[in-house]
Amino acid sequence: MKILFNLILIFSINLLGEQRIITLSPSINEIVFALGSGKNIVANTKFCNFPEESKKIPKVGGYASISLEKMLVSQPTLVLAQDYDKELISNIKKLKLNVKTFKTNNLKSIKNTISSIGILLEKKEKANELNESIDNSLENIKNITLNKKILVVISPREDLNKIIYVAGNNLYFNDIIEASGNKNAYVSSSLSQPIVNVEKIIKMNPDIVIMLAPYINERGISHDDMKKSWLKLPIKAAKEKMVYIIDKEYAGIPSNRVINFINDYRNILEDVRSK
Repeated sequence: MKILFNLILIFSINLLGEQRIITLSPSINEIVFALGSGKNIVANTKFCNFPEESKKIPKVGGYASISLEKMLVSQPTLVLAQDYDKELISNIKKLKLNVKTFKTNNLKSIKNTISSIGILLEKKEKANELNESIDNSLENIKNITLNKKILVVISPREDLNKIIYVAGNNLYFNDIIEASGNKNAYVSSSLSQPIVNVEKIIKMNPDIVIMLAPYINERGISHDDMKKSWLKLPIKAAKEKMVYIIDKEYAGIPSNRVINFINDYRNILEDVRSK
């Protein structure tokens, strides 16, 4: 009875032409805000914390704990999600909610998602501006330094004896590296999350190591402490002191804010060139 009541409310809202959006990932949430439609978001997830006002929006759960009942209570006219949880999307469709799914793994899919959401929200011009900014930032990283093997480490640990996550060849990090005229130190056709060990890193022998560590500030870990074990490895990046850390959360979120990561990456390349 409660579900039927909520469906009637949703139908009524649709008739009034009001847009009520639920965003089910930080990336999608950020894109909607960047397009100027953040005021229409009535619910998101507990990991949607940018921009600041996102934190105050009612939550429907986390990555693996989305509450369908809370979604219905929010009375959405549009649900925007990434496409990785097929079962969740299927359950949302069973509730007759208007759900759209998107990919954000590489630069092409990020830009396509921005364009598609822009069309949905009647913000096509703003979407074009965001994508143009991404293209311009890619132009600015060309020919700074060339033919370097670059390893991007995701959520690095101080203890290198544990598993190490790196960026594979199907993610936007790889696209950015290639756009700059360099290459990913990790090479594989696999689409799964790459996990390597110290021996594998030594064999790859990267010229540059970039660690994405947004949590180190809250854990009280200094950049020097995080780099210490890496600088002891017998790899070119260590010998040439080309081990870097990006401690901003946006570095690991595939949204329009990829431009921020590209700018940080450019600064790293310029530092490498100056050595």
